Amino acid sequence: MGWVFDRPVLTAIEVSWRWLFGVPFLLVCWARMQSVLAKLDLEASGFNAIDRQNPWVAAVQVGHVWGQYQPLCVAVLHWLLPVAGLGWAVVSGVGRSFLLNRLDARMRVRPAEMVALQAAFLLVMGAAFWGWYRSVEWAAQTTMAAAGEPDLVGFSCWAIFLTLGFFTLWALVSWALSMAPILMLLEDCGPAQALARCLRLGRPFTGKLVEINLVMGIVKLALIVLAMVLSAAPLPFSDELGADALHWIGVAAAIFYCVANDYFQVVRLKGFVEFWKMFRGNEGAS
Repeated sequence: MGWVFDRPVLTAIEVSWRWLFGVPFLLVCWARMQSVLAKLDLEASGFNAIDRQNPWVAAVQVGHVWGQYQPLCVAVLHWLLPVAGLGWAVVSGVGRSFLLNRLDARMRVRPAEMVALQAAFLLVMGAAFWGWYRSVEWAAQTTMAAAGEPDLVGFSCWAIFLTLGFFTLWALVSWALSMAPILMLLEDCGPAQALARCLRLGRPFTGKLVEINLVMGIVKLALIVLAMVLSAAPLPFSDELGADALHWIGVAAAIFYCVANDYFQVVRLKGFVEFWKMFRGNEGAS
């Protein structure tokens, strides 16, 4: 962590490529949202009439509102998700290539292969998210049956359990997708070979990589909580600060989370490189 902190240019590279994709993507999402609202505004959909005092009534009303917006949103997502996925793979592949080259000069820039590995990372993450969504949908259908009293406590327990479970599962398996680019560059092999080698690193090396990934997952959760605390701390002084100040504080908390998260992403990559030197540095070129 200290090594990365003393080299802020590394975090700047990570932040730059993420925001280079993220800012235009958010602008496109905003424009598409305005287009959807132009076809069906919030008043006509019943969104403004949602009962915020009664969660049971509000849940039914939200479901009714979403039922009206769903066809419009799905029509946009059919083309937006593939385009956004391709754009993210390209931008992240190029950005990570330059970052890894600055981490270790032996890792030469190979953007085409990096784009392929980043695309694989995105596909696996999408599959994990789809699994989480389907499992939570199952929990809702099981505990919120149309006939009978809805089991809100049971649904909440399942939702928390499944969310933390998938989050932990992702931390346990995603290290291979993050380590593959490093193996590809340090051991001069192809993307498929690098992924295959990730499965044959040996228990000591694999254990260290899983440990780092789990710790970084916990750090990400801590950053989310810290950002929420920072954004909520001024609420007792809302009358003195005003609504605009609270909005800017929320924006500052979101930026803090994004930058801190990117910093720890670089720390994780640096840790992976150091453990490669420890376990495979002498044989990596063979």
